Amino acid sequence: MNVDTVMQELEALGKERTKKIYGSNGAHEPLFGVATGAMKPIAKKIKKDQQLAEQLYATGNYDAMYFAGVIADPDAMSEADFDRWIDAAYFFMLSDFVVAVTLSEAEIAQEVSDKWIASGDELKMSAGWSCYCWLLGNRPDSEFSQAKLSNMLDLVENTIHDSPERTKYAMNNFIYTVGVSYLPLHDKAVETAKAVGPVEVNKDKPKSKWINASENIQTAVVKNRLGFKRKHVRC
Repeated sequence: MNVDTVMQELEALGKERTKKIYGSNGAHEPLFGVATGAMKPIAKKIKKDQQLAEQLYATGNYDAMYFAGVIADPDAMSEADFDRWIDAAYFFMLSDFVVAVTLSEAEIAQEVSDKWIASGDELKMSAGWSCYCWLLGNRPDSEFSQAKLSNMLDLVENTIHDSPERTKYAMNNFIYTVGVSYLPLHDKAVETAKAVGPVEVNKDKPKSKWINASENIQTAVVKNRLGFKRKHVRC
């Protein structure tokens, strides 16, 4: 399949209601409003195709950019390729659920994420923290440095309340994910979550809200989800 054929198929799957939902979360034109599950039959036909993924991502169409992440070959992408993708990710659904997800299946995932976390850029930081969440929720504990993750928890505790909006969400989720999916630091994640407390987000909207990693970890404990690992990151 070529880029024109895929774009035609995606457009045919678009729904106005889905388009409005994506728009309310920050997506802008061009977009079709395709439910992610509706993309699976096309993805099964294509499997991995990095060249096609690059062409789709370059369209700037949200649905095409999302689908690009589904069919991308992460290990065929260089650090420069991921930097290019994150630079084009204009809102969190792209940075955290397309770029970060794709990066999480690459061998260079931690290296690139570390750089983005230190960048000071809201969506790069968000993608970096989110990538670690995808990694921790999928890969064996043995693939991570306990000392490094411990230091990252300290960084979250010391900086989350002063971090950019979307970065707060990702950092909060990092505490939760360490607490649930990385057993060696469960206790420290619980203590970090308590020390951080509720985090205020959506300050720029008429009514802000609070997110709380401590409550979410306790819910996971009650549901016996400690040690959770997903089989696949990408759909």
